[in-house]
Amino acid sequence: MAAMNTPTSPRCPFHSGSSSPAPLSGAPGSWPPGPTAGVTGWNLLRRMSRDLFGELSAWQAQFGDVVHLRIWPEHQIVVTDPQLVRELLVTHHDALIRWERGMRVFAQLHGHSVFIAEGEAWKAKRHALQPAFSGKAVEAFVPTIAAATHAALARWPADGGVLPIESALTSLTMDVILRMLFSSEIGDEARVAEEAVRTVSAAANAEFYWPVSAPDWMPWKRHKRQALAALNGLVGRHLQARLQQPDDAWPDDLLTRLLRLHREDGQAWPLQAVRDECMTSFLAGHETAAATLGWWAWCMAAHPQAQATAVEEVRRAFGEHSPAAADLPKLPYLAQTVQETLRLYPTAPLLNSRRSTRPIALGNWHFPAGTMFMLPVLRMHHDARWFPEPLCFQPERFGPAAAEFPRGAYLPFGAGPRVCLGQHLALTEMKVITAMILQRFTLSVPAGMAAPQPCFNVSLRPEQPLVLEVARRGGTASGAG
Repeated sequence: MAAMNTPTSPRCPFHSGSSSPAPLSGAPGSWPPGPTAGVTGWNLLRRMSRDLFGELSAWQAQFGDVVHLRIWPEHQIVVTDPQLVRELLVTHHDALIRWERGMRVFAQLHGHSVFIAEGEAWKAKRHALQPAFSGKAVEAFVPTIAAATHAALARWPADGGVLPIESALTSLTMDVILRMLFSSEIGDEARVAEEAVRTVSAAANAEFYWPVSAPDWMPWKRHKRQALAALNGLVGRHLQARLQQPDDAWPDDLLTRLLRLHREDGQAWPLQAVRDECMTSFLAGHETAAATLGWWAWCMAAHPQAQATAVEEVRRAFGEHSPAAADLPKLPYLAQTVQETLRLYPTAPLLNSRRSTRPIALGNWHFPAGTMFMLPVLRMHHDARWFPEPLCFQPERFGPAAAEFPRGAYLPFGAGPRVCLGQHLALTEMKVITAMILQRFTLSVPAGMAAPQPCFNVSLRPEQPLVLEVARRGGTASGAG
């Protein structure tokens, strides 16, 4: 984590008792300070491709919270001032689109889903999908999440030992989303799907740093082709199987809700659109939770006292029974451990870059149409101005007695109208799974194991697959349900 912890500038835009940033100066046509770019600035791109957050940290320390990168043909602005980030995502949301190059890369797998769409197309998709992720809909999925977790934990070693926990949790969250999406269990496809997701994520991350992508039929892209085929096959098989069933036999899951949109308006919701949303739901629906759960498991193992506090809370809340939706508000400390994990290891450490479609004023800077904005969530989450001892795991930061931090300093799911559609579902899923893990198992760090190093490939994952020691808790029935 050393590269992610470069000291920030002492200049602080927030002052006690004030929510206003310190004045920024910038007449129209001028740019904020930034590193020397050379003729094209592509050397900056190369440096970022090797150590993105290390470079961003160094530039923030040298130039402040608004940094200009001249990378031909773009002008990019890195913003780490929480108030200005919120101003961008909330106040100026209708003047921004996501970085076109990044969206083209993602669209190879997501198609034209709500994640990719812009403008009126995005608004229509978001409005149609929102009911499936409402509070009531999320509560209805709690028994499904608990059943999948019970089945997965029953396969964990009864006599303890070292467990490849990152892989186990990824399989579990895949099972959860497949049950919610297709009313189907993951089965033998888990390992293939997990490896395919890793492959396409690494390929996408590499392609972001090039202006164009080589065709996928090139010989060196064989692994990416195979991974895309595996994921498309997974979604396609479930979609075709459902279409072969009579409508009155369809289960009440996310696929059925999408197909009803198709039945009601086939022009707005062709089968390709249904497929695209299924793919986004599968990828986003398991990846965010899996990555966070892996880091949470590490934090619990590395901090036994925090683990013991959470275990006692779970015991008081529902004993050995599986949690119901009504039990979840009884777990405030457990929720704090998840929140702190998301601060330390945000699944999306860099929000999708935005481009302004018209001139905008940000603080006292004036930026022309076409300006790109980079929003490194990880830098704000690790900023000692907002979070003292930023690399320490302290769930109490989110407790009722904690000091307030500025809005915009903590953005694990983004902000504004494009805040993550599934954030409530993800948080509910993670609370159920973490509670059931602590109900049954003690997590600990294997002897001699070093702290895992984060690696950014679209999401933030350990550089090496994470393993932990697990031991079943005495007196806890493996069949608790």
